[in-house]
Amino acid sequence: MPCRLPYRWLMALLLAICSLIGGPSYAANTTELKAKQIWQLLDYVAVDYGGAVANGVVLKSSEYAEMQEFSATAERQLGELPDQTDKGRLLQQATALRAAVAAKADPASVAKLAHALSSAVQKAYPFPVAPTAMPVLAKGGQLFQAQCAACHGQQGRGDGPLAASLNPKPTALADHMRARERSLFALHQIISNGVQGTAMQGFGALSDEDRWALAFFVGTLPYTQSDKDEGAKLWQANAQVRQTLVSLDVLTQTSEHVLADRLDEPSARALTAYLRANPSALNISSPKGTAIAKAKLSESVTALLADDRAGATKLALSAYLDGFEPVEPALATRNRPLFEKIEAAMVSYRALIANGSPADVQTAELHLRGLLDEADKVLAPSDDDAVAAFIGALTILLREGLEALLVVVAMLAFLKKAERKDVLIYVHAGWASALAAGGITWAVATYLVGVSGASRELTEGFSSLFAAVVLLGVGMWMHQKSVAGRWQVYLKEKLSSALNKRTAWFLFSLAFVAVYREVFETVLFYAALWTEGNGWPLLAGLGTGMGILALLAVILLRTSARLPIGQFFAASSLLVAILAVVLAGKGIAGLQEAGLLHTSPISIPRIDLLGIYPSWQTLSAQFAVLFIVVVAFTINLRSSRQMAVQKS
Repeated sequence: MPCRLPYRWLMALLLAICSLIGGPSYAANTTELKAKQIWQLLDYVAVDYGGAVANGVVLKSSEYAEMQEFSATAERQLGELPDQTDKGRLLQQATALRAAVAAKADPASVAKLAHALSSAVQKAYPFPVAPTAMPVLAKGGQLFQAQCAACHGQQGRGDGPLAASLNPKPTALADHMRARERSLFALHQIISNGVQGTAMQGFGALSDEDRWALAFFVGTLPYTQSDKDEGAKLWQANAQVRQTLVSLDVLTQTSEHVLADRLDEPSARALTAYLRANPSALNISSPKGTAIAKAKLSESVTALLADDRAGATKLALSAYLDGFEPVEPALATRNRPLFEKIEAAMVSYRALIANGSPADVQTAELHLRGLLDEADKVLAPSDDDAVAAFIGALTILLREGLEALLVVVAMLAFLKKAERKDVLIYVHAGWASALAAGGITWAVATYLVGVSGASRELTEGFSSLFAAVVLLGVGMWMHQKSVAGRWQVYLKEKLSSALNKRTAWFLFSLAFVAVYREVFETVLFYAALWTEGNGWPLLAGLGTGMGILALLAVILLRTSARLPIGQFFAASSLLVAILAVVLAGKGIAGLQEAGLLHTSPISIPRIDLLGIYPSWQTLSAQFAVLFIVVVAFTINLRSSRQMAVQKS
């Protein structure tokens, strides 16, 4: 990695990349590619200008000429980008930068202008700036020794075996003064593209994951172990410092120099050293997920601008399933209103891609990015993590477990009223098996394979619809019996034959599905929330929630036992019918979030407890179930009245 990139080499490199890309794929990625080119030009101005000018005097005329060309080219290429709301402001910033270079302004002022403009370009014309998975520095170290050490040296001092024969000489990557100006994203760009006219070739053949691992490793070379140790102490002890770098995309774009403007020089050096060497110290669930979400959203905009709505829709769905959904559990426990805002915005964004204009989609994407940035701040480590983990574990279990509890209690109470204790074992076996299956799910999701967002939503969606259909039938049957009278005769003469082995296994299936759908979601929530240091608060919340649910079960069973048989069946039929309506909404919503069903948003509040979600499809399903319930109950009542008239 040479110390700078001459303009003619940079332009040759960029032209070569463009010619290799070519055709439709080039058209689809032109905006993103050009935005990246502008960002890289601006980064070189910010870093290299200090070597060309000092105190208003040109130090090296050739380098100063390159700085003038870089700033002018960035301004020209900005003018070639598609028009949008912020373009005029960006051009004004580019003109100010070019004027500052022409006036031989102070290097710190020029660097500040260049960094501000590069950041604004990335926001206005988004492109991925962070890895989609946590980088593995050990892999980066292996790649460095295999690919880079021959030129840059094993310690990155520019003294490798081939260094003496190279012109220009390889960059001393361990030089702190230069490295403090360079961000990880800038290193990633150089590793990806190489430097034309030098021995530094691009590593495009490596996966993006490997290039990020290499960039992170190279980013640690200028720092000592004592720097990293000081950074670790600072990170653990100071909550305010942890709010400064809240995600991978912030870390990859922040150089030590920029960080020093927010903190102080020693703290910036120590923190940069520690986090580059230990990126997993960041809140893993948040940065990884939001980084993926932001990258996919950016790619969806690019696809839409290339008139590929189908591709844009898939990318938008991936932004939710692969990016946002993994961070849902933590965010929902810390700031549920923000979680609901983001989920609703994701739904609206997908609908806009299907039917909206590109300008509307870009506006929605910027709004979503702002919400995801808020989520990063909320999910940053804090001193209240243990309390949040306990409350989150408790509320998740109560919210998810209550529906399953009501279904199981209704079946148990019914069988006790019917004096069929021999069938109780099937219901108990059903919910117990669901809990065991939940334990297996936890082991699989934690140690073997990750459960994808789509799999999770499909499981929840189909199981909810299955339970809704079954409960709808059970509710109508219970209501029919509650208004028909003659309970004692019915129970003695009919129930023994009605509850045969097939029906008993059917009750087992209903108990299993009703409980497992809730256990499945709860397990994945807990797996996402489980991080080092919060295990005991999570277990305490789990234990407290289980105790509350057990107490509710006892109360409900005792209350139902004291109800007259007719009132019991009437109350149970109403409860089961309500649960069927709720689960119908949740089932459709799950299939929508998995991308299996289309979503047509409407402006109504979201009420998770009632399964009400702001879309026509979920409401239509609930209205359909509600209509069937009303019609069935009405028929039952009329039939009861007719029987009463005939008897009189």
